Amino acid sequence: MAVLVDPPMWPAHGRLWSHLVSDSSLAELHAFAAAAGIPARGFDLDHYDVPAEAYDALVAAGAVPVGAGELLRRLRASGLRVSGAQRRASRRR
Repeated sequence: MAVLVDPPMWPAHGRLWSHLVSDSSLAELHAFAAAAGIPARGFDLDHYDVPAEAYDALVAAGAVPVGAGELLRRLRASGLRVSGAQRRASRRR
């Protein structure tokens, strides 16, 4: 049971972003994000998008740094991964 963060390598809005996930529960993820000062608006169904500037602080707070592939494997294994179809459907609402 861990909160994981991948390296800031995802470009959007003129900056790089990381993903913050839990490999056990959304409650764990939300609690960690709130304690770390990550705004709720950063949550995207199964992860938080966090700016590169927050990466070091998240690791210092206990997030486990992993590569993007490992993050995705562990998110899928947890059963928390939201499918592409679910993601598209939620954006239509």
